Amino acid sequence: MIDELIITAPFFLTGIWTTLLYTVLGAVAALVVSFAFGLMSLSRSVTARGFSRVVVEFFRGTSLVIQLLWIFFVLPQLGIRFEPIAAATIAFGLNFGAYGAEIVRGAVNAVPRAQWEATVALGMGRLHRMRRVILPQALPEMVPPFGNLWIQILKSSSLLYLIGITELTYEVKQLQFDIGSLAAFSIALVVYFLLAQALVAVTRWVERRAAARVGRATKGVVVEQPQAVAT
Repeated sequence: MIDELIITAPFFLTGIWTTLLYTVLGAVAALVVSFAFGLMSLSRSVTARGFSRVVVEFFRGTSLVIQLLWIFFVLPQLGIRFEPIAAATIAFGLNFGAYGAEIVRGAVNAVPRAQWEATVALGMGRLHRMRRVILPQALPEMVPPFGNLWIQILKSSSLLYLIGITELTYEVKQLQFDIGSLAAFSIALVVYFLLAQALVAVTRWVERRAAARVGRATKGVVVEQPQAVAT
């Protein structure tokens, strides 16, 4: 058994690397979509808000599997062809970005109204106030739910075998006949758990940093209160 595990280790490592790659690509794409549609939903334009709502509800209300298969298999029939890496990134970005857009919208709306009024009193433009005052205060509220979203992306990477990507789950299914189902799937459980815990650690570090920038304290962390908001 040990000899077989040593022989198959490179395949596990290849699967882990591919899973991490698509997790990172999906997370970056989801962040871009989240902020784009989350901030669009706060726009003064009725058209922008309506478009954002339609897109968000569509991708939240349909299956990730179907979205992935549609992008990879159906779009080529319409003359739009994507490589597996692009199809996976787009599908993850749109699906998880739709959920992330609600995180962004909720966190921004949670910033105390007094902060908005203060920026108006200081004569700050909309983009300036969002970048310098509102978003820095909203970020600590976004990080924990985004951390959950990143873990969901990690676990959802197991679906990528549907479009021919040889990630961790695919490699495990191939190796189960060589080392047995018990060993193969047990190793996969442990690997996914360890990767998820690494994401939890990164999330907590980012949360502490984001909270410290605006003078907040997270659990077990004490930070100094800042002076008056700089313009």
